[in-house]
Amino acid sequence: MPKDFAAGFVVLPHVHERAQLIYATAGAMRVSTDTGMWMVPPQRALWMPAGVRHSILMLSELSMRTLYLREDAAAFMPQVCRVLPVSPLLRALIVRATELPLNYDEDGPAGHVFALILAELHGLQSLPLQLPMPSDARLRALCQALLDAPGDPRTLGEWAKTLNASARTLARRFQSETGLSFGAWRQQARVLEAMGRLGNGAPVTQVALDLGYDSVSAFSAMFRRAAGASPSDFRHRP
Repeated sequence: MPKDFAAGFVVLPHVHERAQLIYATAGAMRVSTDTGMWMVPPQRALWMPAGVRHSILMLSELSMRTLYLREDAAAFMPQVCRVLPVSPLLRALIVRATELPLNYDEDGPAGHVFALILAELHGLQSLPLQLPMPSDARLRALCQALLDAPGDPRTLGEWAKTLNASARTLARRFQSETGLSFGAWRQQARVLEAMGRLGNGAPVTQVALDLGYDSVSAFSAMFRRAAGASPSDFRHRP
């Protein structure tokens, strides 16, 4: 399915009978389920197993190219969401597949395109672009607020007052429900947000300021530790 979306467009929570390979030839998106959030920068794809309820937020103008796969065709793929790298070859195959008719000849040229896609999917290593989401209503509201405004500088103690809870209680629940401390979760959220913005070509300085960093050097050091590349290198990565 080829489809273009405006920045800020939201695909509301829904479920598909088939698994999906959700890919955008241009633009970045944030895909959310009941248990996690995945940032999908340009030249990355999200594997979405069948039956998983999810929503999608377009972080910029986005050209989506989605493939739907039967369970028997994708039995080798994981049963959980994963962000996957997309090589130039896989990108070309995905684009070509969305140009073909739904009822294609499996023994003809179209069938070879899809066979190559499945071959390319074999052995792909997932990328660490996931953010676990808590089930507790207050924590989920806090997390959503930070996703909407990742530069918000409020401490856990300040958030606790807003949510009418103790900082100790929030810290304990954060750790138990996400496996991360509040500080680690917020840093991961900022890293993922930075990846989405940098992948769309946003200036490094602007991204650093928007995410609440006082200096570009502090942001760059944090990003390099988390992503294994400098913001500038990531911004120009194919």
